[in-house]
Amino acid sequence: MEYREMVNSGDLFNSCYEIEGLYLDLLAKEKNAAHKQWAVGPLNPVKLCDKKDSRKPHKCIEWLEKQEPNSVIFVSFGTTTTLSDEEIKELAIGLEKSEQKFIWVLREADKADIFRGESRKVELPEGYEERVKSRGLIVRDWAPQLEILGHVATGGFMSHCGWNSCLESISMGVPIAAWPMHSDQPRNAFLVTEVLKIGTVLKDWATRDELVSSDAVAECVKRLMNSAEGDEMRQKAIELSKSVVDGGGSAKEMDSFIAHITR
Repeated sequence: MEYREMVNSGDLFNSCYEIEGLYLDLLAKEKNAAHKQWAVGPLNPVKLCDKKDSRKPHKCIEWLEKQEPNSVIFVSFGTTTTLSDEEIKELAIGLEKSEQKFIWVLREADKADIFRGESRKVELPEGYEERVKSRGLIVRDWAPQLEILGHVATGGFMSHCGWNSCLESISMGVPIAAWPMHSDQPRNAFLVTEVLKIGTVLKDWATRDELVSSDAVAECVKRLMNSAEGDEMRQKAIELSKSVVDGGGSAKEMDSFIAHITR
């Protein structure tokens, strides 16, 4: 027996049985009875505090306060994802064509290849921000993702499907338009769209080398935000959120873990 196995008595997972029960059960079968596992996630706050503080709300929240429930799609691809100039252009035009309200976080990850230390100026289509200003907000710095997802006006999330983003979206009951980029994201996208059925595919991993057209973006956004299919996904996302937040077993799992390490 390897030394690591001798000193490792269990595994902690940032997940829960409501989300990945089948997979967690399969993992448990692969281990011997002495090897424990605890699914203690989601580790992000699953309920937002209602208490107001003295700080001025982020401009995203101020903008969301003026919108109708479930009317806004939040577009964000994390901090390590880089879109090409062509992808940014097609995404911009697609959001405009969709005629849906949106918040688009266009951060440094989209402006540069962070792994090479490069930088570039993102050029949106001429006159774009002026044309969409009545229904679109573009943010070029940090945005409070969890607060945005938890706002009543947010009805969808266009995401790269990083695990933390998936968990935050599930916690807040928001369905996902999946655009996986790398790493675990294709598997996470499959879980969201095909297993949990709380999302739709914007870009299939099998066609990852192809450019997503503005028409495909517009069609996907409208399907998620303005169709019976999208309403069904949203309802499933809300029901899953309630299961995770109110009836989830993560608290018991955490109690079991604490009991194990303090025995």
